[in-house]
Amino acid sequence: MTNLDHGKFTRVTTTFHSLLALDVFLLFFTGYAIMFNDELWWMVSLLGGATGVTALHRIAGFGLIALVVFWMVLMLITPTGRSNFGQILPNGSDVEAFIQDVKFMLGRADERHPNARQFAGYEADEVPLLSYVGKGVVAIFAIELTLLTISGLLIWSKTGVAMYFQSRAVAMGFVVFHGLLGIIMLMGVMFHIFEHGFHPAFYPVETKAFIPRSMIPESHDRDDEDREGTGIERLSLSPSWHSVSTIMGTLTVVGIVSVLVGSIFDEGYPVPRELVLGGGPTNLLLTVGINIAVLVLFVGIVLSMYGNLVRVRWEKQIRDETGGAVADGGRTESDD
Repeated sequence: MTNLDHGKFTRVTTTFHSLLALDVFLLFFTGYAIMFNDELWWMVSLLGGATGVTALHRIAGFGLIALVVFWMVLMLITPTGRSNFGQILPNGSDVEAFIQDVKFMLGRADERHPNARQFAGYEADEVPLLSYVGKGVVAIFAIELTLLTISGLLIWSKTGVAMYFQSRAVAMGFVVFHGLLGIIMLMGVMFHIFEHGFHPAFYPVETKAFIPRSMIPESHDRDDEDREGTGIERLSLSPSWHSVSTIMGTLTVVGIVSVLVGSIFDEGYPVPRELVLGGGPTNLLLTVGINIAVLVLFVGIVLSMYGNLVRVRWEKQIRDETGGAVADGGRTESDD
């Protein structure tokens, strides 16, 4: 292992990440099975028909609310949570990093700002927990999840919303807004899957998203402290990376474009005009493209399961080697 494998997150954070991913994936599968019921007819049938898929979508929605509330409470009541919350807030260095990145792209800066670095080639103490780009991703996901939750509750009952606002147009507006957020978030999640599952330094999965930092030692060899570099020079590119990443990149782009086009054709961007099932286009290429988008999401679930399997195997290996002692040689660490 190298410096690139060092964990950055606590056990609670890695567990929350996995649970949130599974819940969001279920929301996507059920939500798009409703929206693209013609193209994803097999998923509607698999999930119990119109009644079953709607019920599962609502259950997953309740799960999302529970996870968001839990995380907000955790950020407020635990020292580690408050510390982590402080680290994801933007600061002056992030603004400087953005400006220097622009200069770097224009050839007016020799290197990127430390707050813009996140992946390979740097010591753990040379870069922040999240780059300014990473902070932006966290902020975008947090805002999207909050708005999806609020709009989802408002459109829980079509009739109830219409009666409350005394206007069918307003009710439809909330439905359209909810669907639009889902489309935007889908694009972000698909890019997230590709970025963190097929980065050449982490392929086939970024282990530090699943293995908590308390389980990963700061050095792996006795002479690591005397060795220059981060260990990236000792990595070798997987023979299958180029082919797999090319295929997944293509599928990701095709899936995103197909979902966007499909939502436009489904009468009333990005949801059908009527609040009922049915009415989508019967275009073969569009049907294939939307199913490709679902395939990319399925790959995300597989990678999440694989990451957790790696964590379980890592825990077993540490227990076998240390007799149950913590991985960092006896130093305990809060997993809040």
